[in-house]
Amino acid sequence: MHEFKGVIPALITPFKEDLSVDFKGIDRNLEYLEKHVDAVVPAGTTGEAATLSYEEHIEVVRYVCEVSKVPVIGGAGSNSTREALYIGKEVEKAGADAAMFVTPYYNKPNPDGLYLHYKALSDELSIPIIVYNVPSRTGINLTPDVVKRLAEIENVAAIKEASGNLKQISDIIRTVPEITVLSGDDFLTLPVLCLGGTGVISVAANVAPHLMKEMYNKFVEGDMTAARELHHRLTPLFNALFIDTNPIPVKKALNLMGLAAGKPRLPLVELNEEKTEKLKAVLKSLDLL
Repeated sequence: MHEFKGVIPALITPFKEDLSVDFKGIDRNLEYLEKHVDAVVPAGTTGEAATLSYEEHIEVVRYVCEVSKVPVIGGAGSNSTREALYIGKEVEKAGADAAMFVTPYYNKPNPDGLYLHYKALSDELSIPIIVYNVPSRTGINLTPDVVKRLAEIENVAAIKEASGNLKQISDIIRTVPEITVLSGDDFLTLPVLCLGGTGVISVAANVAPHLMKEMYNKFVEGDMTAARELHHRLTPLFNALFIDTNPIPVKKALNLMGLAAGKPRLPLVELNEEKTEKLKAVLKSLDLL
């Protein structure tokens, strides 16, 4: 899989009552998604990678690779290059079609450090690498200048851009044509497609994969009016899924819809009642309940 495009849900990791991984739940969720989506990303931010053990992380990716009917992009990020490399190699062994690496968080590497981090990963891995820019969580931002350097690294194929900065995304698409740009923010999917992006790694696609795919298809077909109508129809869902820290709302939505999610692991907690009522109203408006 060297073409990264379309609608790619960042999968939640469903948990049982005791907060162990619910593998049967993964099956149910994939069954709901697979008719509509182009690939899946297990063990990313939405998959609560931060609170999965290494063993769980790798087991989740391996399991999704075994059962998924669509290509798999394994989450593999860490703020330690050694750890990222270890997870990346395990994700590759598990059969993933690509690996996604968030920028190293907390320790704030400079541009040279970022370049060398991804270069070290590329040197050891043979599957394509997706760079994930999400400054709100990591404390660092990949500017177009840095992305240009990263795009020169052999395996770096795409960037998931979740800065929320449309000018920056536009500049990357304009000045770094050799890298594929995927929206990392559901609300910006249509604007990013209009600028030349190729798709989205999505939270909302866990909940409404058919509507996300329809919006993407209408855009590709050139039916901008229909694509825009779907964007506006979906906007309340995009908002509701970020009414609290991701993946708290999306897990609640899937629970309400009878899919597998369970509770998030601490330090994340379940969505409170007031926010749950708002979420329910949005799900009803989209015929999802």
